[in-house]
Amino acid sequence: MTSAAPDDDVAQLLAALPGRISDVVTRNAARIPDAEALREDGQKWTYAELDAASARTARALREAGVRGGDRVLLVAENCAALVAVLLALARLDAWAVLVNARLSAREVDAIRDHCAPRRTVYFSHVSPDAAAHALRHGYTLPWPLGTLGEATLGAANDSVKPEPVHDDPARQVAALLYTTGTTGEPKGVMLSHRNLLFIARVSSMLRRLAWGDRVYGVLPITHVYGLASVCLGTLFSGACLRLAARFSPEAMLRSLAKDGITVAQGVPAMYARLLDVLPAGAAPAAPRLRFLYAGGSPLDPTLKSATEAAFGLTLHNGYGLTESSPTVTQTRIDAPRSDCSVGTAIPGVDMRIVDDNGRALPDGETGVLHVRGPNVMLGYYRNPTLTAAAITADGWLDTGDLARRDADGALFIVGRVKELIIRSGFNVHPAEVEAVLNSHPAVLQSAVVGRPVMGNEEVVAFVELTPGLAATTADLARHASAHLAPYKRPAKIVIMPALPASATGKILKHRLRIDSDAG
Repeated sequence: MTSAAPDDDVAQLLAALPGRISDVVTRNAARIPDAEALREDGQKWTYAELDAASARTARALREAGVRGGDRVLLVAENCAALVAVLLALARLDAWAVLVNARLSAREVDAIRDHCAPRRTVYFSHVSPDAAAHALRHGYTLPWPLGTLGEATLGAANDSVKPEPVHDDPARQVAALLYTTGTTGEPKGVMLSHRNLLFIARVSSMLRRLAWGDRVYGVLPITHVYGLASVCLGTLFSGACLRLAARFSPEAMLRSLAKDGITVAQGVPAMYARLLDVLPAGAAPAAPRLRFLYAGGSPLDPTLKSATEAAFGLTLHNGYGLTESSPTVTQTRIDAPRSDCSVGTAIPGVDMRIVDDNGRALPDGETGVLHVRGPNVMLGYYRNPTLTAAAITADGWLDTGDLARRDADGALFIVGRVKELIIRSGFNVHPAEVEAVLNSHPAVLQSAVVGRPVMGNEEVVAFVELTPGLAATTADLARHASAHLAPYKRPAKIVIMPALPASATGKILKHRLRIDSDAG
């Protein structure tokens, strides 16, 4: 077991956290009122203006019948209005149920039915998809939000009951985020104010954020990475968040060049897209950029080295999951790595790696990663059985991920327990096969899954090629054969125009499994 910081240091860090996520902005409004908090499409809001806007929005929500403990569904894409509503709900002790507007009608409705929201806010002014969901649900009347724009407010559901409100920020839910994991079935992850504030504080500290920094905020705030690390972490430090509703590589490159961006965080697929639009051998114009970070999905060495060559900066890496708010490990600014380790545990978080019987394994051996700390979720909403299966009685979260830890504490994620492919009695970790396929010059990204066959399991690879480059399945098979043992080589390679992905760029493997099973 490893712990990243002395207990006294962690206790002091936790004791210094504010009570609610909204207090972060209120504190900065008093300390640095005129500093920029948010920028969006040429508009900007200072900390004083953002704090005042969230207070006004809280009053409007209270008048609309929102109470402490109510769930409020936010169908959104990144915008200043979303940040203000999120903070306003925290002021009321209501739960923000964050849903990306680009989800399908079926997905949005399943979440709405499960969480039973008192109200729904559709951020239709920045998102055509949010407007479409509002129209589909029968809501078209605008809800003015002052300088923040306007949203669409759904009718109150008077039949729902609020959840209990707790003064303790470690018990009071701030956000309810739905995750599909490997099964495709949504689970509502309850994250407390302390969960999110702990990650915001540690994230801002490890990125060395301060007033004057500008962070590119394109990762969806409806996703835990965009919410806790990017949005709240930036606001915690008094830095400025440059909001973007959707990722466009061209738009991000323009912002890096012209907006004084100092910190960029993204998923690996974002960096692949950036490199794709850059002329060969060209370096992007990013005069103030000092920190690059990847998370949310595995980073392969080919992409890491190519990104570092283009930007002239280390591409830092990390690991987390929704259930851990999300950060578990991160590489450090003062200790850059040339490999694709996800770094060491963040301060205050314990890790252990166990075998199938729950026995702790020594460094160097692969097993299931367990995590414990102030970042671990309260549980799955309305699902105590799943919660008990995920969190032990003494607070260890079973991540479901296979990992290996080196002697220096660096963690390597090998794959998911449920994604492990057993081929002729041998274990095949999809991440290893994907790394080999991604090293082919024509491959943009890949995803590997297992497919049951008579008495066995075979490896199936789905590949997305880089636009403008060509490769055949035979080319890719030869490449795989040169770098993989026979039992690890894909039995089938499928070239697709685009791999199915979430709004953050994370590949949705459960959809590929359906395609694989279909033949």
